[in-house]
Amino acid sequence: MPRSPQAAAAPRKVGFKVVELEAILRDLDAEGQEVDDLVSGLADDEWAKPTPAQGWTVAHQIAHLAWTDGKALLAARHPEEFGAEVKRALAAGEGYVDDAAAEGAATPPADLLAAWRQGRTQLRQALASVPSGTKLPWYGPPMSAASMATARMMETWAHGQDVADALGVERVPTARLRHIARFGVRTRDFAFHLHSLTAPAEEFRVELTAPGTGTWAFGPADAAQRVSGSALDFCLVVTQRRHPADTGLRAEGADAQQWLRIAQAFAGPPGQGRQPGHAG
Repeated sequence: MPRSPQAAAAPRKVGFKVVELEAILRDLDAEGQEVDDLVSGLADDEWAKPTPAQGWTVAHQIAHLAWTDGKALLAARHPEEFGAEVKRALAAGEGYVDDAAAEGAATPPADLLAAWRQGRTQLRQALASVPSGTKLPWYGPPMSAASMATARMMETWAHGQDVADALGVERVPTARLRHIARFGVRTRDFAFHLHSLTAPAEEFRVELTAPGTGTWAFGPADAAQRVSGSALDFCLVVTQRRHPADTGLRAEGADAQQWLRIAQAFAGPPGQGRQPGHAG
């Protein structure tokens, strides 16, 4: 997956129940803390462990999260300055994100972790203070505070998965995956557009087995195109942390099958995804 700062693509409305911003922020706090717990006890040399993202160590992953949190904070606190940030990103090209991660990864681990923690706290406070109805600028389309918080949760979870894979840790899926699954469904059309494909006119039915018990369903029950399986597998696929062939997801219909091959919940250029049989 390209480590793009453009984590939030233009969402499509599919009739989901509106989730209160504060509830999303609480889950974002918990997601950040889970990843924090993965790295807080590591020795300095363990921060240099390679992760499934080519060329990126554990330190790169945390540096990227700290950096993108900082960009989101800029959007929330000083939206009038974000146009200049977009221009810098465009001028720098694809190396913009990688260079920032490399710079952050060179920071002593204790300092990097402290900076990420401080940035998470500041971003949470800033997003909680965004007036209702306000759209925040981003590298892609503007977003509400709730969408920005969801995008940050999606990235935190996805990059946390890379860290967990590097450390050989199997994370226990939680109900927080619903935010990421919902985001993955909402960005369906974006994935098609990234590949210069016309997005299907009709909604798909997505039925996911939730962690523990229950089912999360999105889209009309009588839709011809359908995706089903575990919420964990779906989130791994839409964040391009696993190849669909390495999951238990089932797609009915040619359009649904194609979507799983190109699904991408993060913005930026089309991601390369992961090869079958490999987490990396």
